[in-house]
Amino acid sequence: MYRYGLRFARSQPFGCGRGRRSITDWGLSFQSEGAPPVANASQEYLRNFDALYVGDANQKEIYITFDAGFENGNTERILDALKKHGVKATFFLVGNYFETQPELVKRMAEEGHTIGNHTYSHPDMSKIGDIQSFQTELQKNEALYRDILGSEMPKLYRPPQGKFCEENLKMAQQLGYSTVFWSLAYVDWYTDDQPTPEQAFSKLLPRIHPGAVVLLHSTSSTNAEILDELLTKWEETGYSFGDLEAYCAAQKTS
Repeated sequence: MYRYGLRFARSQPFGCGRGRRSITDWGLSFQSEGAPPVANASQEYLRNFDALYVGDANQKEIYITFDAGFENGNTERILDALKKHGVKATFFLVGNYFETQPELVKRMAEEGHTIGNHTYSHPDMSKIGDIQSFQTELQKNEALYRDILGSEMPKLYRPPQGKFCEENLKMAQQLGYSTVFWSLAYVDWYTDDQPTPEQAFSKLLPRIHPGAVVLLHSTSSTNAEILDELLTKWEETGYSFGDLEAYCAAQKTS
């Protein structure tokens, strides 16, 4: 599903159009403990398109995000842990989640979390080169959000599987979206092969860094089990938890 290996940046721009096939999967290289990883697209490059993968590297602030393609009984425990710690997370949802879990969507919103757009059908967006098809994937979720919550959906977008190209970034920006990648994640999405808590901590604790945008999956029973302790451990090392939606809005105006 998602790839977090050593995939280094190309110097040329990415593109979806004919003759411009420099498409990439999002990738990170962790080089120093406690420091943001090197990504295969720089923060400076991404900023041209209102996109980011990490926050302020000078602030010990973490942005917690979850990707949710379906519900399997773990989200309520995750929400309980977030509420206990006063954390405002961002949940990137696909269409199926809106359609099958409206009550959980309402709870997310009522407890102050941001709900971001992970597309309606979770396709490889790097293969979509026209604005109409790209927009349809996002607008279907916007309509579902509006039906459930009676308000407009926040303009935060995460590409499924981290697949993207420069044209995707341009189209998202044209539609008013900030594209949000991540700077810390681990292999937590195989529901029938979950990591142990010890394995999860071994990835998530030493790699935390100022400005981290943390990607977790809400389908992970391990995440549900460890989240309270994980947040506590991060707090004990001096980290606080930021509002990703507010940070993205501030970046647009800076």
